Amino acid sequence: MTVDEAGKQGGAMLGNMRVVSFCHYLQGPAATQYLADMGAEVVKVEPPKGAFERHWSGANTYIGGVSAFYLCANRNKRLLAIDLKHPQAREVIYRLIERADVVVENFRPGVLERLGFGYAEVRARKPDIIYASSTGFGSSGPEATKPGQDLLIQARSGLIGVTGHPEDRPTPVGCAAADQHGGALLAMGIVSAYVKKLTTGTGTRVEASLFNAGIDLQTEPLTLYLSQQAPPEAFDRNRNLATWFHGAPYGVYRMADCFIAMSMNDLGELAEALDSERLRALADIDPYEGRERYAPVLAEELEGRRFVEVIEAFDAHAIWYARVQNYEDLKRDPQAIHNQVFREVPVGNQTATLVNHPLRYDGEVPELRHLAIEVGEDSRDILADLGYSPGETETLIDDKVIFAPS
Repeated sequence: MTVDEAGKQGGAMLGNMRVVSFCHYLQGPAATQYLADMGAEVVKVEPPKGAFERHWSGANTYIGGVSAFYLCANRNKRLLAIDLKHPQAREVIYRLIERADVVVENFRPGVLERLGFGYAEVRARKPDIIYASSTGFGSSGPEATKPGQDLLIQARSGLIGVTGHPEDRPTPVGCAAADQHGGALLAMGIVSAYVKKLTTGTGTRVEASLFNAGIDLQTEPLTLYLSQQAPPEAFDRNRNLATWFHGAPYGVYRMADCFIAMSMNDLGELAEALDSERLRALADIDPYEGRERYAPVLAEELEGRRFVEVIEAFDAHAIWYARVQNYEDLKRDPQAIHNQVFREVPVGNQTATLVNHPLRYDGEVPELRHLAIEVGEDSRDILADLGYSPGETETLIDDKVIFAPS
């Protein structure tokens, strides 16, 4: 697909942006998928056997032989498979970069430099390039060479330490939260740099890290904790309470047939909604200072009731609440269906369910323009765009510089 074609589809916001992606795992692919969904032409550069995410998948989930981990973050991209260590690869890559606006990479510091595609070299060939890098801990500093992986970042950033309850073991978040948030932050930085380029003609060095992303996820509690220099006992709380810094009833409680999340609520209204004398007696306490008294009483009031029994009263008293859903519940959630959150796509002889782009533009979900499956699926078309003749391309394939399906 040409850039013009991409820009015409779905009212694409970034239809004239060209991106070269040296990304693997999740954060980098997620960032470039956000850009691709918004209309950018993204060329994913893969090694001859494909990027890491092709060869691993959580719960060993493969659809039509394709890793679900790969499918979750690589739509709307074109694929170029190339041996970056081959001497002839340099010219191919630099032809690609010279027609691009953005280079994105999430290797450890120094990897692309050793291959001849570091920031200084790329900028020398294309001074207005936007060169975006994401690392585990940053491009410099005492931890710069350490591996950055989501669980490790959750641990180092304090996220695991404040999740769960102090009397239990620290609890990880049940998803790659730092990776996904880091991808969104990286995409945001690239779009900002692109606006600068469109208005000034100059490039930008964009640097992101998983460590900073993990910390950014916790902006609210870190600001509270560090500004007030909270004592260690501030983290002690009733097991039903969700965080160390919210007042009661903020937390998760067991009901007769499910768990229920209770957000910030007026204690008097909640007492009336449950018609509870015990809660009426606590309605005037300070929700934060008195949370240890309040939470166990609310837990006892809820544990014998069924969820359907409280809905009408909670809604009448404007209580903020939600049933704790599992993924099967979410799949059938009427709001998720209305929002077109999920998309089913054929992969081989099976069907994959993807999570759509999270935003809507003029009321529309961005289109699925392209879903490349095979390693090097678009290599021939990409080289044609770069001015290589069919004969030159086949020679590069024969010489094992680039790789493409036969």
